[in-house]
Order: sequence, then structure tokens, then C-alpha cells
Amino acid sequence: MPATTDVTHLTDDRFASDVLLAPGPVLVEFTASWCPPCRQLAPVLADLARERAGELRVVALDVDEAPLTAARYGVLAAPTMILFRDGEPLGKLVGARSGRRLREELDRMAA
Repeated sequence: MPATTDVTHLTDDRFASDVLLAPGPVLVEFTASWCPPCRQLAPVLADLARERAGELRVVALDVDEAPLTAARYGVLAAPTMILFRDGEPLGKLVGARSGRRLREELDRMAA
């Protein structure tokens, strides 16, 4: 799928190459088209992707279109965000949040 406002949309078949094998940290948002908090979070993630371009990649994975990956990582609610580095999950965040709070939590996870 094409990238939209600096957030790349993935499918199950691209998850390994675009997240697990990616150099550097990757924030994966597990989202759904029917999820109002996911829509609320979208501009926050787009801003984050632009602000941290070159140091953090932000991707979105629709849980309805990619159920295997969502199940593999125990995603039970949307939105759920998992920060990966070198193919390993560093931490999980569930629910929408402000940009400031998201940045603070990501900084703590990445430390």
C-alpha cells in the first residue's frame, strides 16, 4: 500500500521486511478503519513521522487486513502501538494519546 502523510500502511506479507528487518526503530500502529480513537491518533502519528524522519519510521497495520500479525503480537484493542528495534518489540502502548505524551513514552521505551 502507498504511504500516506509519512505513515506507511503495511500488510501481513510486508511486516517482516518493513519492520522486523528494518534498520533502526519502527513504531507500528495496529489500527482499524472502524476505530474512532485510531482516526484521532492518525494526525499525531503523521506529525511524529515527519518530526523524527530519519530516526524513527512510523507504519500502520490494519488489524482486519493483517490478522496474523496482530494475533502474533497479542493485539486485542485498536489502537495499539508497538515500538520495534532490530526486530524486537521494546514496548506496547494501547489507546490514543496526545502527541506530547506519545513522544515521552516512546523516549522512555527507546532509552
